[in-house]
Amino acid sequence: MKIKVYITLLLATLLMQACGDIAEEDRLIYVKPAAVERSVLLEDFTGQRCVNCPNAADEIAKLHEQYGDAIIAVSIHSGPLGFRTNSRFLGLATDEGDEYYNHWNLEFQPVGLINRGAPAEFTAWGTLIRDALQRPAPVDIDLEVTENDEGFNAHTKVKGVDGDTQGKLQLWIVEDDITAFQMMPDGTRNDNYVHQHVFRAAVNGTWGEDISVKEGYTEERDVTLNFHDDWKPEKLSVIAFIYNNTGVLQVTKTPVIARDD
Repeated sequence: MKIKVYITLLLATLLMQACGDIAEEDRLIYVKPAAVERSVLLEDFTGQRCVNCPNAADEIAKLHEQYGDAIIAVSIHSGPLGFRTNSRFLGLATDEGDEYYNHWNLEFQPVGLINRGAPAEFTAWGTLIRDALQRPAPVDIDLEVTENDEGFNAHTKVKGVDGDTQGKLQLWIVEDDITAFQMMPDGTRNDNYVHQHVFRAAVNGTWGEDISVKEGYTEERDVTLNFHDDWKPEKLSVIAFIYNNTGVLQVTKTPVIARDD
């Protein structure tokens, strides 16, 4: 029995010594994170007094039919053709929307930014989106909206996929199916026009918050969502995207309240 115990201890010692001879960096093989599908952010700078803007909205609808959820559009009512609520009509323009419009030195409407590239007319959006979808996404974003006793919370997980990433994490609230007036291409006013994916507010500051994520690691953020009384939670979604001076790196969207569609 003593001989068996001695042999067992000897084998264990030899195994530990063998492991000790392997350099630490050689003991674990790094596995690069799997590539993720790219989504594209389309910022549509629009206005209720813009007669050509319904044509841009129609183009967005066509792009959604073609690319599905890979296209995440936001209608940012702003600029000289934007409209603010008065005693007679509901307006959809916001201070933040005007700040974005002025920041990008935009000069006409409708005009769009595809992943924060150069301003482009809506007739060029299809080509720009097709090209943007071919580029790899260096980060993956998982966004979950939950309800608790204090209201709604957005939980964001940002995972580094290809290299280390530094930039800004931006969260926006958008609302669908808003009935409000819109000037039409024929010059008439449609008081029952249904506006989609309307920018309502920036959740975590007008320009977002700094974020840094290393490849293979995940950064998590939580933020409380505050809604105006005239917003309909069942029509609201949260958009989360990462951007830096090269443009938008990845974007995702999730409804505040789960929908059957």
